[in-house]
Amino acid sequence: MLSFLRPGGSSVSRIAAKDAIARAARGELLVIDIREGSEIAASGKAKGALHVPLAAFRMRCDPSSPECLAELSLEKPVALYCASGARSQMAAQMMAQMGYKEVYNLGGLYDWHAAGGEITR
Repeated sequence: MLSFLRPGGSSVSRIAAKDAIARAARGELLVIDIREGSEIAASGKAKGALHVPLAAFRMRCDPSSPECLAELSLEKPVALYCASGARSQMAAQMMAQMGYKEVYNLGGLYDWHAAGGEITR
């Protein structure tokens, strides 16, 4: 597992796709797709993933925002993915800075699919 430093010295870890798939299936992990709608239209998304495009990410995920999604909780573990893992790393760091306790970068949709995760269209 790789770790990436975030301000304050703590880190956002990379989660293995197989682990994310298993934890999501048990309801222990919320998976978030941060890609744009056109990307999802072209390739689908991880089954059960919540779609929060990066452009609206802070507004929809910040617990202090009136538009924060009801599905989110500072205590519930989350794993984020995009196309390659770069944008999801930035978004994961934002979530950690907002106070989410357990945040992971899953990488890209390909990682989910390659590990046996279902794609919905």
